[in-house]
Amino acid sequence: MTVKTATGAAGKKGFWPWLNKRLPVDKFLADQVTEYYAPKNFNIWYFFGSLALAVLVLQLVTGIFLTMFYKPGETTAFDSVQFIMREVDWGWLIRYLHSTGASFFFIVVYLHMFRAFLYGSYKPPRELLWLIGMAVYLALMAEAFMGYVLPWGNMSFWGAQVIVNLFGTIPGIGPDLVLWIRGDYGIADSTLNRFFSLHVAAVPLVILGLVALHLVALHEVGSNNPDGIEIKEKLGADGKPLDGIPFHPYYTVKDLFGVAVFLVLVAIVVFFVPSFGGLFLEAPNYEPANPLSTPEHIAPVWYFTPFYAILRAVPDQRMGALLMLIAVMAFLFVPWLDRSPVKSMRYRGWMSRGALALFVVSFIALGYLGMQPAEGLYVMLARIFATVYFAFFFLMPIYTKLDRVKPVPERVVYHAH
Repeated sequence: MTVKTATGAAGKKGFWPWLNKRLPVDKFLADQVTEYYAPKNFNIWYFFGSLALAVLVLQLVTGIFLTMFYKPGETTAFDSVQFIMREVDWGWLIRYLHSTGASFFFIVVYLHMFRAFLYGSYKPPRELLWLIGMAVYLALMAEAFMGYVLPWGNMSFWGAQVIVNLFGTIPGIGPDLVLWIRGDYGIADSTLNRFFSLHVAAVPLVILGLVALHLVALHEVGSNNPDGIEIKEKLGADGKPLDGIPFHPYYTVKDLFGVAVFLVLVAIVVFFVPSFGGLFLEAPNYEPANPLSTPEHIAPVWYFTPFYAILRAVPDQRMGALLMLIAVMAFLFVPWLDRSPVKSMRYRGWMSRGALALFVVSFIALGYLGMQPAEGLYVMLARIFATVYFAFFFLMPIYTKLDRVKPVPERVVYHAH
């Protein structure tokens, strides 16, 4: 009687069979890659999941090297960043890769989320997949904010003042919570130490755990596709999906090509326009933090400005903070707000398409308005686009239910290319 190893070969000897008897590497690769069947009609919108994973690795690697030279503290943080930029071999490259990577991370994540809206990737049976993805997004926001404070530039300092003080609007516990977050009566040494600890250890571990859960949930329910058809429901005689193809080698090669093109774009920004006109690195952050010198316009990095514009759109700070919180948390309820009988926007009517288009326009407009001074026309426009933003979510149960839909084909629509 022969005993088969994890590779399926009987009695094989060597390191790999020995390893697989103790750690099921081949089984894991088969389940998650080589024998995982994905829809055969993926398009360009399906690059962004793998790109997000690539940027996460980039941020982790560059972050490790930065922590070797960075010194948290009021008197040391800014100078240590300058030391990295000027004295450490290739330090400027590592720092710019990290700062540019943060912005590219949000670009990729926002496009990934847009694809979910485009093809209904949050609808059953993927509600939990969407919720875990949103938890990754929230953790990423926290990670980015704390990382933005660490260089201890003047905009970092004043941005931290504004954002941390928002917690003071929480009834009852607000003032004590602000004091606990800062660790002092102002943004100071204790704040930097806390943010550094959370930024380099706690939050990255949370993000990695959530990303792992996201991938497990994805492979359990299967990937969505541009037609919104469940390929697991139509199997061939061999038990494989009729409209699916193995993830490896077809999509691994495709994703590697996408990552290569993406890295070229990142390299262009890093080597030629690392500050990207002040969007990725603001001019005031090239100056050390100064509690006595307020920047002309205090604004967060571009990926937070849509929510910052909503915050400033109302005169009452507590109401603005509440609206900003609702603007972020509204994404969590989308799987239950969307009442459309079809997933993909391909088969929806003009109401759903128009609503999504208006939402995208409002989000981009709010992002621009959040970088402008809170005065005059800018505030009025922010109120208009904030109304459009919230209408997208609050009216979703109505327009998705009333919208006329087209018949969804029984099999995925695929055109060889």
